[in-house]
Amino acid sequence: MPIDSPPTPAPSPGPNIMAIVHSERPSNPSSLLDHPVGTTTSSTSPLALPQNPVLRRQYLSAVIHACTPTELLFISSTIAPLLKRDFLRVLPPELALHILSFVDDPKTLARAAQVSWWWRRLYKFDNETTMRREPYRHVGGVNSKGKERMSFMEDDERLNYGKLSTILRDRSTSQPTLSIPVIISHREHFKYSYSIMQNWHNGGHLLRAHKVPSSSTNPESGVVTSLALDEDWVVVGLANCRIHVFSARTGVLARTLVGHDLGVWAVCLVHKGGYMGGPDPIMKQQEGGNGGKIGKRRKRKKGLRSRKSEEIEEEIISSSGSRKRSHYPGKPSGVSGSSEGWGQPGALVVSGGCDKVVRVWDIRSGYCIYVLRGHTSTIRCIKVLHNRPIAVSGSRDNTLRVWDVQRGRSLRILAGHTASVRCLDVCGNRVVSGSYDHTCRLWDVDTGECLHVLRGHLHQIYSVAFDGVRIASGGLDTTVRVWDAETGECKATLQGHTALVCQLQLSPTMLATGGSDGRVIMFSLPRLNQNQAHLQPFRQHHLQQDESNQQTETTQFQVLQRIAAHDSSVTALQFDHRFLVTGGNDGRVKLFETQTGKHVRDLSEPSESVWKVAYGPGGEICVIMCRRQGKTIMEFWSLKPREDKEVEKDREKERMRLEEEKNMGPVLDC
Repeated sequence: MPIDSPPTPAPSPGPNIMAIVHSERPSNPSSLLDHPVGTTTSSTSPLALPQNPVLRRQYLSAVIHACTPTELLFISSTIAPLLKRDFLRVLPPELALHILSFVDDPKTLARAAQVSWWWRRLYKFDNETTMRREPYRHVGGVNSKGKERMSFMEDDERLNYGKLSTILRDRSTSQPTLSIPVIISHREHFKYSYSIMQNWHNGGHLLRAHKVPSSSTNPESGVVTSLALDEDWVVVGLANCRIHVFSARTGVLARTLVGHDLGVWAVCLVHKGGYMGGPDPIMKQQEGGNGGKIGKRRKRKKGLRSRKSEEIEEEIISSSGSRKRSHYPGKPSGVSGSSEGWGQPGALVVSGGCDKVVRVWDIRSGYCIYVLRGHTSTIRCIKVLHNRPIAVSGSRDNTLRVWDVQRGRSLRILAGHTASVRCLDVCGNRVVSGSYDHTCRLWDVDTGECLHVLRGHLHQIYSVAFDGVRIASGGLDTTVRVWDAETGECKATLQGHTALVCQLQLSPTMLATGGSDGRVIMFSLPRLNQNQAHLQPFRQHHLQQDESNQQTETTQFQVLQRIAAHDSSVTALQFDHRFLVTGGNDGRVKLFETQTGKHVRDLSEPSESVWKVAYGPGGEICVIMCRRQGKTIMEFWSLKPREDKEVEKDREKERMRLEEEKNMGPVLDC
């Protein structure tokens, strides 16, 4: 008799989810009115879930599985907004503002202000429509002004972008102070920049005018031979062996550097802070083995470095012992005679002159740090590489010398010229020198190799300009030649002057030349190709401004403007995308529009002669060195917008002066 297997026991009955829910339904539905919409309902709600988390999940799972696709889509679209979190709302306001400070596009910030009321509140709070402050310097890899680096910008072309922090500086002190990073609105930035531009047209005020009486025995002792400036300092070299240092913000004489035995002919100003630059990585190849052995790589470190890691003398030696060229695209030298630092704590001045020595000075203390000897004749020109403690000097002894100004030693001698070295310019680790032997030479600073000898001029060369791609040279043969820095080929011979060409300045699309005939000529330059563009770290804004003057291939190197600027030799020249400033031996300082060549106005009263004219980054200050009534005059003009307090103070002084004159009238009559 077969025996049936016992029945399989059924699973234990679980709780009836729906029954639990219905059992917890309140007896008074009107109590739901006591709960606002969107709040969590209590256990008396008809939609209340079980208090046990496991039961709640089982209930939700049962509901979801019972839904149709259309209902699931509805649930998804309903739940998605509830899961979103406004990260700026959750974060503390300080962190939210810090995040927004990294957005530098006003349009992006304007769109962000439309996201929510909280974002708009952040946008409007304390002028958060940021036009981020442009960096100038870096310490330890971080900009000392609190922002990241933008390496493609030229020193002399920081045209007010983010420099409104100078408004916060104490204008009553003669010493520069570190500005506090602030967030400004694009409206304030535009207002500030527009005010500066208007002041160039018809405003500005004289900060200081220093008079230096000339010696009765040597009237030429007060001649200004060299000038360098940045946003903090103005350094002036004189033929009387002295170097004067002024505050760029107030025009007050800060100190006088005394140490040279004879006249000072060249000065270069080095910003404080910065970062250590140079070729990276640096490798050395040593002899031995099969084809040589590659040494260890030394990676670049930003900021101050120890002496062991600061080895800047670099020679790449192949297995056969021959030197190989090293190149990195660096920044062109600043037209105002200053360079960026390499992380040193204070600003420095490097000077040279008739006493044949190079001196390195600390501006703050006025102490001469190093006296570098080696040249056997007068030093005529000095440049310091950006972000590297390397200076290059040119002398009448026919040589250039490369110096380590951080350690105070000579690195190498660049020999090859057969006559006096009159001028030089640097970009990256390349230096171009112009000589009285009618040639220019392109050198590798790190190896000492002469890369090209540029022959073509018929007489002595007095001026050179170098932007990393093109070399411009001018001399006594009245011509200007443009060379290809990569091949050494002469691309163009520009004519138009009738006397010595003594002033040159390059921009991405224009070349300005000034001569002893009083003329200033603006030439167009061809656009760089894609392979060359990365070698020329110019400001994009400047490129866009000059594109209107960009010529086609068939009209390259054409004359854009031919300006009869002065009745005598042009002694100073500087331009940007807006203005061209010139000084001449006729004693006048003139302002022109760069794009049209139209004369705007004279910037100063007529004098006997003008030696040097320069304006600082952003166009906030203009410095004029001239001779007037037999005395050396050093004028410091401010183009910054004046605060209401300053204007009112000047008006009060003028009113008091008029009252004194009025009150003194009857007394004098008696």
